Amino acid sequence: MEFDLDKKLVRSIVADEDAKTRADLAAGGPLLALERSQARHEARLAAAPDAPTLACKAGCFWCCYFTVDVRPVEALRIVEFMQRELAAEDRTRIEREIATNSAAFAQLDDDGRARSNTKCPFLHLGRCSIYPVRPQTCRNYHATDASGCKQAYEQPYNDDIDPEFAPLVYQSGGAHVDAFSTALNAAGYDIAAYELNTAIAAVLEDPLAARTRLDARQCVFPTLEGVDVPSDFVDT
Repeated sequence: MEFDLDKKLVRSIVADEDAKTRADLAAGGPLLALERSQARHEARLAAAPDAPTLACKAGCFWCCYFTVDVRPVEALRIVEFMQRELAAEDRTRIEREIATNSAAFAQLDDDGRARSNTKCPFLHLGRCSIYPVRPQTCRNYHATDASGCKQAYEQPYNDDIDPEFAPLVYQSGGAHVDAFSTALNAAGYDIAAYELNTAIAAVLEDPLAARTRLDARQCVFPTLEGVDVPSDFVDT
């Protein structure tokens, strides 16, 4: 789907989010900065003029079978939420699914993982069990027609499928995430992206060590292979 870039909107969001994230990092570190950034993220997506055209709603979960990447700070926030908010039996089920998914993904290359249609471990009874702290990738996946998402799920090897999306919602979310990541990177924090299951498994193995490395501005997952995600909007 082609669209016209709203440069004024993008530049405004980038400037505002960059400044606020830098202030939040100075005030309380990366986890506080992410918490506040996610609240702003939600508000910006909801305020986009074409937000009412979105088909996304509770009970629609085709995208919950697609590959999701997270940054270390997101993985840590998710694990903290799991330990604080979820019942022991739910954590056990989720951790079991994470281990199963991680083992399966270890046998696949990047293309195989992207096309695997693996259920997210946090999807339960048709709903996201960590919705308040869901990854930025999930927050920025929106469609105006769920049939396109269903088709992408049913035909994972069909590269011609192009689900319809809301351009201003897309730009608002993309600009926000790019600005947050740029500010985090400028402060020296690890912003590499890792596959969701693998990253969560690494945090669960030793949460304190992962948090210590994040706060020390070190590579949070030294045994994993992360990828650098280019910013599409920061230099607009």
